[in-house]
Amino acid sequence: MTSKEVHPTFLLIIIMSSLWGSSADLLDTIKQGDVLNSSQYLVSANRKFTLGYFKPTSQYKNNSYFAIWYTNVTDNTVWIGNRDRPISNDSTAFLTLDHLGKLMINSSGFGGDPFVIYSGGQTENTISDTLLDTGNLVAREVNSNGSIGRWLWESFDHPTDTLLPGMKLGVNHKTGRNWSLTSWLASDDPASGAFTLEWEPKTSRLIIKLRGVPYWSSGLIVKWNNVLLFDHMDSSRSQYYILNNVTDAEGEYFTYSIDAKYEAVLYPQGGGRSTWQLTWWGPIMDRSIGITDFGYCYGYGMEDEGCERWNQPKCRSHKQNFQSRSGGFVNSQGDGVSDMRADDDTANLSPSVSREYCWNDRDCLAYGDDAFGPGCHIWKGKLQFVQDFSGRSPRRYVIITEPKKRKKWIAPVIATAILVLIFSALYCLWRIYRLRGDVKRREEKHLLELITPDRLLDANELENDGNTGNNIKVFSFASIAAAKNNFAPGSKLGEGGFGPVYKGISLEGREIAIKRLSRNSGQGLVEFKNELMLIAKLQHTNLVKLLGCCFQGEEKMLIYEYMPNKSLDSFLFDPTKNAQLDWKNRVNIIEGIAQGLLYLHRFSRLKVIHRDLKASNILLDENRCAKISDFGMARIFKRNGKEANTNRIVRTYGYMSPEYVMEGIFSKKSDVFNFGVLMLEIVSGRKNNSFYHVNGPLNLVGYVSF
Repeated sequence: MTSKEVHPTFLLIIIMSSLWGSSADLLDTIKQGDVLNSSQYLVSANRKFTLGYFKPTSQYKNNSYFAIWYTNVTDNTVWIGNRDRPISNDSTAFLTLDHLGKLMINSSGFGGDPFVIYSGGQTENTISDTLLDTGNLVAREVNSNGSIGRWLWESFDHPTDTLLPGMKLGVNHKTGRNWSLTSWLASDDPASGAFTLEWEPKTSRLIIKLRGVPYWSSGLIVKWNNVLLFDHMDSSRSQYYILNNVTDAEGEYFTYSIDAKYEAVLYPQGGGRSTWQLTWWGPIMDRSIGITDFGYCYGYGMEDEGCERWNQPKCRSHKQNFQSRSGGFVNSQGDGVSDMRADDDTANLSPSVSREYCWNDRDCLAYGDDAFGPGCHIWKGKLQFVQDFSGRSPRRYVIITEPKKRKKWIAPVIATAILVLIFSALYCLWRIYRLRGDVKRREEKHLLELITPDRLLDANELENDGNTGNNIKVFSFASIAAAKNNFAPGSKLGEGGFGPVYKGISLEGREIAIKRLSRNSGQGLVEFKNELMLIAKLQHTNLVKLLGCCFQGEEKMLIYEYMPNKSLDSFLFDPTKNAQLDWKNRVNIIEGIAQGLLYLHRFSRLKVIHRDLKASNILLDENRCAKISDFGMARIFKRNGKEANTNRIVRTYGYMSPEYVMEGIFSKKSDVFNFGVLMLEIVSGRKNNSFYHVNGPLNLVGYVSF
């Protein structure tokens, strides 16, 4: 019996595929504007794989899908594009690649809303989707000269329940994607089921999980008859596979292939027909032949078969477990239900899930297969199981309680373990404290080594990355104190989270702005050094210009060119000055901010994400030209970097993009979101957080969308 049955319509398509195999018109590519309806299909160049309309047999919901399968092999699909959004009773559905490069399924059953498989939008070139002989459906650029460009999307990055030779299980470090398999929900329902198959790079093993809980593992890779295989896989079959554990620049992952000399033995119909399928009831099969050693795992024992342990329900104790009985029946003792059929929701579920239903019900005594159809039986209440040795009764799984045993050693062991944990925690806290102190001392030492008043400091001394930097001057503390009249209150321009900013006049008679890092500042030594290094390397007319720095003891200061019109918020949100910014000024300010941001993201030697773009960080010169300032929270990206993640959420609330607030993910899109909020403030003259409606929006963005 195969793991997936096939609808007659699907068989018809396969037959048509074989009849049309000699035709030169068979296509492996769909281009922008093309449509693939329910009676058409794509066939790979050497006709190994077919993409088309698929409908599981006995599917009581009469759902259908667009799927990939081995041409002329009718026992299973290898990929389904819309497994969790089926096409309901509609033969007019079609697959299309629109003019924007979106690969999507259209169906009247979707209520007019198509199902998008690939969203496109990553290139300005033409896109085509091709079904390769590996079974991979790929979206690729088509250059103006007709040549094929880079890959934009591939079905191998979105596996369903099947692993083909060359497919990957593991982690992609560049994109953060996890490659894993998810089983079908039932034998005739491709929706995402309870089991997942993942690769664990640290231990080099495959893990099957049941609803996220480790269920079974392949064990470590071992050598048997000079062939590498997993400890808990069928050695009689897995010896034919070539296992690969790869760690490279792309990520850490597992792949497999078939030893060419065994292809004819495994697949007499022709080579290259291997499909590692994660079945809906748990085990891994290859073309309906098991390659795993286990039957069913129950969360206790059976480690020799690869089964994992997991937390048990409170209604059960560690002295209870299931025991398999070859057959028997249940007698009622007056208060119980004999041979009770499970609810409809449990029909067609696997024995592992049936076991879960029984195990989580404290009144359940046993469960077993239904001898008359799919599903399971459970027995609950005050019942007694009677063994039947005739061999005519179906197998039952009975909950047995072991006799109590006195274990005097448990209390001392627990106490010792608690003490070890306490001392380990204290040691870890002490180590963290020491490490933080060492890092701070090293940073301070590094800065102090750079201090020679009235000299030129190269930015490469701050970050030795091989790039040519711009020289900045290190001022003496005495000259800075004199420049700002010994920090007189009258010279103070304002104050931010980092500390106060003063106006001063240098010894050369030039007006300067002095940013003094407060001892209680939220901006620490790392942020101070970060801003010094960044601004020293960045030069643009719409970025504030750094003239120098000053260090003495705990005093740390940055010296900038003076902006006579201060910051944008001093005009924008001041009722008496707001009118001074006419529309021409506002447009020029918006354009200046955009030019500075574009330089940071695209045209500077460093790709910089500012992360704190707001009105108070936009300074205005004498002509009210915008200059971006305050790079303390900025981050440098590699040129090919797209996004990053942080556990420390910084910046001003109200300006942060949703993905940054919820997941800590930031990229140049985060700055673009800030720019959008800032542009709304410039146009409206209102702060983003100036709304206090009880039944309305709480910020400017929500107000505009309301």
